[in-house]
Amino acid sequence: MTEASASPPALPDHLGDPAVPQARLLNVANLLTMVRLVLVPGFVLLLVHGDGHDPAWRSFAWAAFAIAMITDLFDGEIARRYGLVTDFGKIADPIADKAIMGAALVGLSSLGDLPWWVTVVILARELGITLLRFWVIRHGVIPASRGGKLKTLTQGVAVGMYILVLTGPLASLRAWLMALAVILTVGTGVDYVRQAIVLRRAGLDGRRRRAAAAATAAAAVTTGATVAVTAAATGASVATATATAAATAAAAAEPAGVAEPAAGGTQGETAAHEAHAPGQGHGA
Repeated sequence: MTEASASPPALPDHLGDPAVPQARLLNVANLLTMVRLVLVPGFVLLLVHGDGHDPAWRSFAWAAFAIAMITDLFDGEIARRYGLVTDFGKIADPIADKAIMGAALVGLSSLGDLPWWVTVVILARELGITLLRFWVIRHGVIPASRGGKLKTLTQGVAVGMYILVLTGPLASLRAWLMALAVILTVGTGVDYVRQAIVLRRAGLDGRRRRAAAAATAAAAVTTGATVAVTAAATGASVATATATAAATAAAAAEPAGVAEPAAGGTQGETAAHEAHAPGQGHGA
């Protein structure tokens, strides 16, 4: 026996399987997200340094906030364009967004620069939408709308202007921008809830249809298996069963008068009587 014949059979190499690209965890998009997470505590320290109203330290805090907002603009786009989407990015990106924005809003309200009701409205919307996203993620993903992108931009600019120590017309302008940001925040939040409900209903309907189709297929398989088991138990083939059924039907179709008469010929007489019965009934 040769060595080739003695060697064990080769395992499948799966070369013909379709390739499924797997993005690395440490990629550019995820690194930008992690930078934004790291900037959160540094931003808070810069914002509340001293009495929290030093123009120089507030400028440093604004620089940290601006870098975080810029990374937010690019990490998601880079991940989608270059196939770098990962489970870590799906979870960490919204957390980083809410962390930097929440830190800025709470810090500004704590310093008395921004009304608390503005912070509560914005954070309640952001937290609710994040939870809603995880609620419907099994059914699909709601794409970002133009209103949502405009909301993010308006929020970022308005909060950034509140971080800086501004007076005069710029202070009035940031108040109007924040009012617009609040309106966009509430409006896009309501629209997001509507889309989430529609998406979840569509997902549930699809699951019910797939379940019904699977049940139908299982019933068909069960029926076929039952027929096969019955045929095997009786030892009869389909052709034999068909022939037997045909013979039985032919026997049943023969005239009753041809059958062997019973004692006294009463069966033949009865058949003859029944043959004339329709005419009698019609005449009556």
